Amino acid sequence: MVRNEKNNAVILLSSGLDSSVNLVRALEDFDVVLALTFDYGQMAAVKEMESAKALCETYKIPHREVDLKWFSEFSESALNQKKALPLKETLNISDLETSKSSAKSVWVPNRNGIFLNIAAGYAEGMGAQVVIPGFNKEEATTFPDNSKDYIESLNHAFGFSTEGRVSVHCFTTDLEKTEIVKLGQDLNLDFSKIWPCYQSMDQWCGSCESCLRFARALGANGLSFEELQAKSGRF
Repeated sequence: MVRNEKNNAVILLSSGLDSSVNLVRALEDFDVVLALTFDYGQMAAVKEMESAKALCETYKIPHREVDLKWFSEFSESALNQKKALPLKETLNISDLETSKSSAKSVWVPNRNGIFLNIAAGYAEGMGAQVVIPGFNKEEATTFPDNSKDYIESLNHAFGFSTEGRVSVHCFTTDLEKTEIVKLGQDLNLDFSKIWPCYQSMDQWCGSCESCLRFARALGANGLSFEELQAKSGRF
């Protein structure tokens, strides 16, 4: 894509693998006018905010934290209700049924829908044409709001709610985690500065599903999770 100075973008930045890679990739094609990080009461909120803020400082992007702690009024997810997370002792990320069970425990009702509608509001108000989330093919099988079909449906809806001024674009929708890590390598992203973990600890926990998928993808690209983990959490 040829860079067009009139193409402005708003990024949804959780500071996980997918959103961080989309952030850096977007800079090649868009003027990123704002990155949004949502605090919906998730366990990893503190670390996600620290990482997102640091990434935005590195890449000189305006950053805003959005308070959505009221999610706890309707969400029973392990992510924001301090329930026990599925950990590696009971997880098999290569098994679809196990992954579906894990996904159910961390599902937050309409999370991405709310996030993207808020981002679209910012985008329309700021004159930005594109909203960029961090989705991936690997998790679309268990999280349908990560899928290409979901993006197409949103764009249809935004044709009405933003009068066609805003659309959703994601650079990693068709990529597995392994391919996203490779893209991040090509973009010189410092993986130790992101926060792919479901928990807020001094370092990545290495046991939650998100860490396990990240570790597998790193290994497939010749990178050591343990070496990066030792550097993680310092922004």
